[in-house]
Order: sequence, then C-alpha cells, then structure tokens
Amino acid sequence: MNLRKTGAAAALVAVLALTASACGDDDGDSGSSGSGDGGKKITVGIKYDQPGIGLKEPDGSFSGMDVEVAKYVAKELGYDEKNIEFKETKSADRETALQNGDVDFIVASYSINDERKQKVDFAGPYFLAHQDLLIRADDNIAAGEDLNGKKLCSVTGSTSAQNVKTKIAPEAQLVERGGYSECISALQSKVVDALTTDNSILAGYAAQDQYKGKFKLAGLSLSNENYGIGTKKGSELTAKINTALEKMVDDGTWQKVMDETFGPANYQFEPAPAIGQLK
Repeated sequence: MNLRKTGAAAALVAVLALTASACGDDDGDSGSSGSGDGGKKITVGIKYDQPGIGLKEPDGSFSGMDVEVAKYVAKELGYDEKNIEFKETKSADRETALQNGDVDFIVASYSINDERKQKVDFAGPYFLAHQDLLIRADDNIAAGEDLNGKKLCSVTGSTSAQNVKTKIAPEAQLVERGGYSECISALQSKVVDALTTDNSILAGYAAQDQYKGKFKLAGLSLSNENYGIGTKKGSELTAKINTALEKMVDDGTWQKVMDETFGPANYQFEPAPAIGQLK
C-alpha cells in the first residue's frame, strides 16, 4: 500500500511540474517569450530601408526616428533594449504580420487610415508627416497636377501613389517597386520622373551622402500622414503604448529624438500630435 501511495504521489508531482511549465510559457497579450538570461523578449516591426526613419546599418545596428520611438515604448512596457528583436516589416506586409502574431507591434512610418483600422489597431499618432515628391535636382514639378502623363514610383502597399492617382493626377503612370531604394534607383536612372511618399522619408534619402545634390523635395503637401504604432486588433498593448507615447512627449525625449534625427536633413517637422487626434 505504501508503495502505491509513493508512486501516486510521484506521478502527481510530475503532472504538476508539467502544468507549471506549460503555464510559464504563456506570456499573455504581449506575445513575448522568456530569454536565456531571464529577460522578456519582444518583437517590433520596423522598416530597414528608410534613412532617418528606420534603417539597418551595415554593421547590423538600427537607426532612425521609428527605432528610437520603438526603444522608448518597449522600455516603458518593461523590456530591456537588448531583448528587443527588430524585424523587417515592409509596407505590404504590416497588417498580415500583426494578424499572424509575427510581431508584437509595428513602428514603421505606418499612417493611420480607416481601411487599415478595420484590420489592426493603432496607438498614437506620434508624428505628422505630409505626402510629397522626390524629383531630380534639375527637374521642376510645381503642383501635383504636373504629374499627369509622368511616371510616378511608389512602394507596394503604400497609399501614396493611389492618393495621387485618384485625387490629384489621374493620368499619372504608376510604377510600383518592393522598396524605396528601388524607387530611388529608378528615379536616378530616369526610368521614373518622381517618387512619392511622406516628406519625412524623402528628406532622409535626400540627405544621404551619395544622393546630396542629385535629388530635391518638390515641397508639396499632398496629404496629412498621421504615423501610428500598429497593434493586433483588440490588443491590450494599445492603451499601454499610448501612455508611453504621452510620457515620451512630456519628458522631452520626443523633441530630442526628432531634433537629432531630422536636424542634419534640415527637415522642418511638425510639433508632436495629441494622442487620438488626427489631422
């Protein structure tokens, strides 16, 4: 009888250990997992090819406004910088990445609009940009209507080109590329006449050493682009990220990040927008 009781007790301990282990693997809404050093991990979607916004440097590090915003938010959520995993999230893949749980949140020049809000949630906005054109330095496009009959490059999944086509220059010829670097190459080789996206992104490219003097911004404000942080639909992270963004503005970090990011490009950015208010 004692042997039976001892065996039963051992089996119970084993079951409880397995149950505790299974529960310990579930980190809840954040989608993070434990790391070998005891720290929590979080995966953040960013762009890899946008100077000044989100750029993967040759040494493997990351730079840009969105990177710094992501680091600040992650810290406020309780994650050390060393436990942030940055994952490239191209424009066309952002909603899918959130819906599939591939990333916990996305900071990737992600403009808030009604169509996207049907698929994902947004914290913010944390930045206000305006759609503009990048053109060759010896060209001149004085108004959006001047794009009629011209070839206009944009990145697949971006709303910028469609905005031009439907609202501004219906006879513009749209050319889509997988990334902004490809559009820049097409512009430089005169395959296209202009690249359209947010002025914050275009300013970063124009300021790069290899492009100085070759391109310029047309100086048009074709739309308002309210950058938000994308989260999975219904995620509890959204409210927490909003709190972090408000703190970032209040403690002066937001202004410092923007000055350091855009100062070299002489880009005059808008003041920090109020959370939940779109322009």
